[in-house]
Amino acid sequence: MSGKRSIFEEVPEEARTEQSVQPGMIDRGRGGGRRGIRAWLILLFALVVAMIVVGGLTRLTDSGLSITEWRPVTGAIPPMSEADWQAEFDKYKQIDQWRIQNQWMQLEDFKSIYWWEWGHRQLGRVVGLVWAFGFLGFLLARKVPAGWTGRLILPGVLGGVQGAIGWWMVASGVTQGEGMTSVASYRLAVHLGLAFVILGVLAWYIFMLGRAERDLMQARRAKEARLFSLSTGLMHFAFLQIVIGAFVAGIDAGRSFTDWPLIGGQILPPDATVLEPMWRNFFESPGLVQFIHRCAGYLLLAFGVFVWLRGRGSAHPQTRFAFNVVLAGLSLQVVLGIVTVIYAAPWQVAILHQLLAVGVWTLILRARFLTAYPIATSLRGV
Repeated sequence: MSGKRSIFEEVPEEARTEQSVQPGMIDRGRGGGRRGIRAWLILLFALVVAMIVVGGLTRLTDSGLSITEWRPVTGAIPPMSEADWQAEFDKYKQIDQWRIQNQWMQLEDFKSIYWWEWGHRQLGRVVGLVWAFGFLGFLLARKVPAGWTGRLILPGVLGGVQGAIGWWMVASGVTQGEGMTSVASYRLAVHLGLAFVILGVLAWYIFMLGRAERDLMQARRAKEARLFSLSTGLMHFAFLQIVIGAFVAGIDAGRSFTDWPLIGGQILPPDATVLEPMWRNFFESPGLVQFIHRCAGYLLLAFGVFVWLRGRGSAHPQTRFAFNVVLAGLSLQVVLGIVTVIYAAPWQVAILHQLLAVGVWTLILRARFLTAYPIATSLRGV
């Protein structure tokens, strides 16, 4: 047993090394898998964006009702013979869309719309498998940081719900004798809205994992609460506009009036409130739904300018820059929306408009994140 030491006694180099504090311990989590998990989430984010784009193309080509059954497992195998193709075509001929709208179709025409819907569903299966294998892999390797298990389960749960909602949406159009030639716009809005919720969850996790845990803990003390509240409001407003856009797409309202800035040659669209009961016009009247989408776009841009002006007062250069990019994205989206209207929503422009919505949504989330976790900059950096 060693004796007492004088406070003035020199401590050997070996002892100092053994007792020295090891930096970054808080970020090691369980095996330090933050970087790998972040890369996996980025892949999931890209796949969900691809799902949104393919889903939009499926809708624009009127392909969404070509597969009339929900077979989560066996549906992954497409028709392998002419007899199989004919059997699928015969099932399609039983629904209202073929009877009312597509009786001109031959088998080859049917194949083209079938592949769009099959591709959309197949991509959904891929997303599910990438999540499942990634989550289980990190969990079994004990690479999930403390507190992240529940967070990483959430995208998988939401993805499963999204698959069920996808079939719930398709089932609304797979009808016989009800006169339905497309899916219900209400269900389409729920389907697209949840897709953006999933994107938002993934983006937020990606932002968090891009910073060290100790950095986040320190940054949280400098949270710009007022600007965070404003950016949260902007996020909610943008989400509302995205859902309204789903109603526009669901009833093909984007092609109902192609003049701008007037609509149908006047301020309010003609015959905007002909449906009964009155509330249905706000969701099902093409002119009124397009008018609401236009006005919401103008208001969203105006609110974006207001938030940007407040964001300019941030003490953090990267936060100010993030709001600059948000305003640029919002402005470009409004211009692209006008172009979409004027040219009667050709699929190329319509898909670009939808893809830019993903970009603006992500930029708003990024700016909001930086108000919650500002990146400190030295005076020399400023």
